[in-house]
Amino acid sequence: MTKDLKHSSQRIQNLLQDYHLEIKVIEFKQLMRTSKETAELIGCEVGQIAKTLIFKSKRTHQPICVIISGKNRLDEVKIVEHLGEEIEKPDADFIIEHTKFAIGGVPPLGFPLENKPLIDEDLMTYQEIWAAAGTPYAVFRIAPNDLLRITEAQVVTIRQ
Repeated sequence: MTKDLKHSSQRIQNLLQDYHLEIKVIEFKQLMRTSKETAELIGCEVGQIAKTLIFKSKRTHQPICVIISGKNRLDEVKIVEHLGEEIEKPDADFIIEHTKFAIGGVPPLGFPLENKPLIDEDLMTYQEIWAAAGTPYAVFRIAPNDLLRITEAQVVTIRQ
């Protein structure tokens, strides 16, 4: 672990403090590319990893944020059914433009959205979950209900 946080991770730390949450961003020296790698490094279940995925609305071209358990594969058809509009996978430039975070480190909060994020119902079964904190090296632990409250996400069934 490192002591001084990178700029993107510090932004998330500050935001968590703004929400009056006693949560510390943890930054590692090891790159965390997958949910499995992240869970092994942290010492938690793969299902406790909250992956933040960004899609693009085909109609409005706005970002759609989906937070899914690391143990699950996303069913894009369920997202389309829930939203009532088609989505597509955006390129890295779109994600950076709309979130100000790079792929692999996109947190579930810290960027404006027109639509409320969608959160995997399976994440709500854990006492604590872990999410990216601005870089592929940083994470934070949070209670699912706290994440739900600060993101105003909608709990949905989105796994295959």
